[in-house]
Amino acid sequence: MKANNTPPRSIPNGAMFTEERRMAILAWVKDRKKATVAELAARFSVSAATIRTDLRELELARQLTRTHGGAMDADKTRAELSFDQRQVQHREAKRAIAEEAAAMIDDGDTIVLDNGSTTYELAARLAGRFNLTVVTNDLNIARLLEDTSDATVLFVGGLVRRGSHCTLNIRVPTALAHLNVDKAFMATTGFSPEKGATIPDVVHAEDKRQMISMARRVILLCDSSKMGKVYFARFAETAQIHTLITDRIAPQDRKTLEAGGMTVIASPADVMPPDAAQT
Repeated sequence: MKANNTPPRSIPNGAMFTEERRMAILAWVKDRKKATVAELAARFSVSAATIRTDLRELELARQLTRTHGGAMDADKTRAELSFDQRQVQHREAKRAIAEEAAAMIDDGDTIVLDNGSTTYELAARLAGRFNLTVVTNDLNIARLLEDTSDATVLFVGGLVRRGSHCTLNIRVPTALAHLNVDKAFMATTGFSPEKGATIPDVVHAEDKRQMISMARRVILLCDSSKMGKVYFARFAETAQIHTLITDRIAPQDRKTLEAGGMTVIASPADVMPPDAAQT
């Protein structure tokens, strides 16, 4: 359906209660898929600061996604959860995946640990390893390894991404262009055999591609809640991923991936039945 491009008609200041205005803002954004702060301030006859507060509260309620200078429909962007939200979701599956991944790391390895709650669980299992070198852009992982391991940690700088505790616009092309690592352990928001590994953020996806470019082997850590999900920006095609570690996988997906040369690690007892629908 074509968006309504009619100029916004202002609503007199004081004509709405706060919750009424926020619901009206949400309806406006959903109808047009996006809106600017200036447009909304004019529409509802309130200040830009008031609109920003409204958008922040609506985002906290996961009703929409704030952008630079405005907001977008949350259903359109499928925004990522914060690290703290992700850390408590599917925790047992993430821990099981981390155990499998830790078994792939040998003393003396040079590895990449991508930003993510599952890679954090993996980092927590490296205390007994010796002579590791770890490249990461995750603030929590860097601090955890500093406190609990003897690993050499190379933290990749950039802009701090609020809510995710990592850096963006990482300087791999210049600072790390000549590094080669044994294994890259990557996190993702969604994965499918057809579309590969995807996330909502384009800049973050480019950073992940840079990390992958350094590695001889790429291992994707992906719990079953992310299987079949496709987001806006792809950072790895299926052919670029050597190993997938998950807790459950549909038999047909496993067959497809293994036929393409990927190693799939999942507990046989937890494999989804053939008629299980992916969501």
